[in-house]
Amino acid sequence: MFRHVVLFTWKDEATLEQRERVAAELRKLPDVIKEIRSFHLGPDAGVNQGNHDFAVVADFDSAEDYLVYRDDPTHRAVIADHIAPILASRAAVQYAC
Repeated sequence: MFRHVVLFTWKDEATLEQRERVAAELRKLPDVIKEIRSFHLGPDAGVNQGNHDFAVVADFDSAEDYLVYRDDPTHRAVIADHIAPILASRAAVQYAC
């Protein structure tokens, strides 16, 4: 198994509608990219201060399958059209599990 974890912090001016649209568009990806084995996402619960605003955790059978996801045109369009315009910062890690 190969896991991808990404954390986003949104710009202060990001609207609730924009943030909800990111989640909605990302939720479509498992139906488009067959290499995704497990896909979880959501906004921070607000329990601790200083956290990122949003997280995505995706599992794949292999690093090669992750690369298919990473480079998929639909995924890239979600990033360009919905994430990038409201993104303040991003952190990510990929690891074998």
